[in-house]
Amino acid sequence: MFLLSLPFTAPPGRSEPLTPPRTEAQAVLNRDRAAATDEALLAWSAAGDRLAFDQLSLRHLPRLYQLAHRITGDAAAAEDVAQEAMLRVWQAAARFDPERAKFGTWLHRIATNLAIDRTRQARHTAPAPDDTLPAPGPSPEQQAATRQQRDRVVAALQEMPARQRAALALFYDQEMEGAQAAAALSVSTRGLEGLLRRARRFLAGKLED
Repeated sequence: MFLLSLPFTAPPGRSEPLTPPRTEAQAVLNRDRAAATDEALLAWSAAGDRLAFDQLSLRHLPRLYQLAHRITGDAAAAEDVAQEAMLRVWQAAARFDPERAKFGTWLHRIATNLAIDRTRQARHTAPAPDDTLPAPGPSPEQQAATRQQRDRVVAALQEMPARQRAALALFYDQEMEGAQAAAALSVSTRGLEGLLRRARRFLAGKLED
C-alpha cells in the first residue's frame, strides 16, 4: 500500500515533544500497539507517541483508500485523500472526544468530505478502471461484454452526484451500519436512505436497456 510520512513532532496542542521520565518511557516502549483500540492509539498519538499513530495509519489507510477510490474514481486522488485524512487525524488527535463520536465514524466523515470535495474540484477528470468489479470471462465475447458493462457502471458512477456515491461507498463497500454511515455523511438515517434510494434509481436509469 503506502505509508503516511509526517515530521517527527508532537501533534498540535503540545509546544514540545513528549519527554517522560525513564519509567514512563519504558512503559511507552512496552505498549502493545497492535492490540490496542483505535481510541487508545489516538490518545497515545495525542501524547506524542508516533509509533501509535503509525499503527493507526497502517490499520486504516487501506480502507480509507478504498472509500476514496470509490468516491473519486481516481487512484492518485484516492491516495491523496487517504493520506490527507490521516494527516488531519494527527493534527486533531488532542481534540478528539470519544464521548461525542466513535473514532471510525469521525475518521470516515473526514475522508468522505475530502473525497467529495476532490470529486467536485475534478468533475471532468476521466474515470479510472474499477478493479473491484467482477473479472472478465474467459471467452473474447464474454470479455467484451463484461468490459462494456463495467465501463457503463464506471461511467454511471462518475456522473452520479458525489454524496450519493459516497452513500453507496459507505453503506455497501465499507459495510457500515446505517446510523454510522449517516453520521459519516452528517445526515439523518432517513437522509441516508434517501441518498441510497436516489443512487440506486440513478444507476438503474443509466444502465437500463
